[in-house]
Amino acid sequence: MITGQQGLHVEEVSRSFGQIEAVRDVSLSIPPGEIHCLLGSSGSGKSTLLRIISGLERQHHGAVSVGGELLSDSSCHHPTEIRPVGFVFQDYALFPHLNALKNVLFGMRARRTEASRQRARQLLVDVGLADHFSSMPHTLSGGEQQRVALARALARTPKVMLLDEPFSGLDVQLRSDVRETTLRVLRKSGIATLMVTHDPAEALSCADRVSVMHGGRIVQTDHPFEIYHEPLDDRTARTFGLVNLIDFEERDGAWMTRFGEWRGNPTEVDRDRSAVLVRPEELELVPSAGERPQFQVIRVILEGATVVYELSGEDQSTIYVRSLSTEPGSSADRVGVRFR
Repeated sequence: MITGQQGLHVEEVSRSFGQIEAVRDVSLSIPPGEIHCLLGSSGSGKSTLLRIISGLERQHHGAVSVGGELLSDSSCHHPTEIRPVGFVFQDYALFPHLNALKNVLFGMRARRTEASRQRARQLLVDVGLADHFSSMPHTLSGGEQQRVALARALARTPKVMLLDEPFSGLDVQLRSDVRETTLRVLRKSGIATLMVTHDPAEALSCADRVSVMHGGRIVQTDHPFEIYHEPLDDRTARTFGLVNLIDFEERDGAWMTRFGEWRGNPTEVDRDRSAVLVRPEELELVPSAGERPQFQVIRVILEGATVVYELSGEDQSTIYVRSLSTEPGSSADRVGVRFR
């Protein structure tokens, strides 16, 4: 076990429920001040990992440490209430009989002192609730309740903050506003933060680094730009949206496809096929002419600022191209495609 390091360190942690391996040999390090997103579908093991870090579950193998202090391994297990870890749940779990200020005070050990009351007030100010000290939970909106829960978690002065899909119950505009407030407060605090989400766009926009989890394992950890554009495998690539699978041949050190030379890195699809995974925005439509492969536009998908064209080739292959929605196009058009 490596100790003496700051932040959160998870080393080769595993947890099973009967025959189901929920978490398998997971290792993860998050330094102070980093916001790290754990991205995965339902059942991937991400929430179980959070519960292990918080002490709500005990791992069968591996170790968890925070700030250089060993919290749990095969021989020890610090209970949740003494761990230097803050936790914001999906449902916020506010005490319905306590107002916002008293909910925050509940997170403090010396909650009866004036210094504690002053700190609780300041935390509510920091999350934008200066006018809601006396508000009861049922009178607050979902976004306001989430911010009270964040202030309460920060009241313990944790070294690590865990967020379990904290914005999933909010509507789109409110989610964006509350998320920005939350990230601002967390970055200011300098706390190592691990946020679970199933939303790829949220992970890419929020995180300093992203870990993708499948089947109880972390399959890739990287910065958002790299994990989107340079995924290690097909499944990770598709986690972040549409991709095109395009065969290539290696010629004189270059990867040649039917659309020309591919200058990116090939992502492993399987050992028996040489193919590159290309994002729709890495292709563009061109007039149908010459020897260029011909495609029929069969569907136009408006995404708002962008539009996706679903194309069908003469060989019945399907290709997706993403463009600005200001660029005209309609189904039944015949077009060519090339790399941008």
